[in-house]
Amino acid sequence: MLVDDILQSKGTVVHTIPAYARLSEAVDILNANNIGAVVVTDRSRAVIGILSERDIVRQLGVHGADALDLEIGDSMSSAVITCTRSTSVAMLAERMTEYRIRHIPVIENGDLLGIVSIGDVVKRKIEETEQEADAMREYIASV
Repeated sequence: MLVDDILQSKGTVVHTIPAYARLSEAVDILNANNIGAVVVTDRSRAVIGILSERDIVRQLGVHGADALDLEIGDSMSSAVITCTRSTSVAMLAERMTEYRIRHIPVIENGDLLGIVSIGDVVKRKIEETEQEADAMREYIASV
C-alpha cells in the first residue's frame, strides 16, 4: 500500500499559511478545518516548515497568551520530513514513529501534493488487516 492510495481516498487538499502570519491565524485555520497541522510556505508556495498543535502548545507554555501574536516562522518546525506518492505506508509509519511526528507532507518535484496524518496511516492499516481477515475467512470456508 502506497501514500498515493491514501491521497486517492482522502483527497489532496492541504491547508497552508505563510511564515509571516501570526499563530492566532494558524489556530483559526486548524479549528475551522478540524486539522492538527498546517504547512508553512514561502511566497513561491515552496514548503519551508510545518506548524502543529504541539508547536503552538509549546509556545503557549513559554509565552502564555502572548504567543498568539508570534510569527509562525518563529514557532514552526523547519526540518520537514516529507514523502512522495510512491512511499509505502509502512515506511511512512516508520518515519512518523522515528521522528515522533504526526503529519507528513507529500512532495514531488518541489510541488506540494497532499499531506498524510497518523490517522490516515492507522485507518489504512486497519482496512488492510480487515481485508486480510476476510480473505482468510473465505479461504477457510472454501476448504
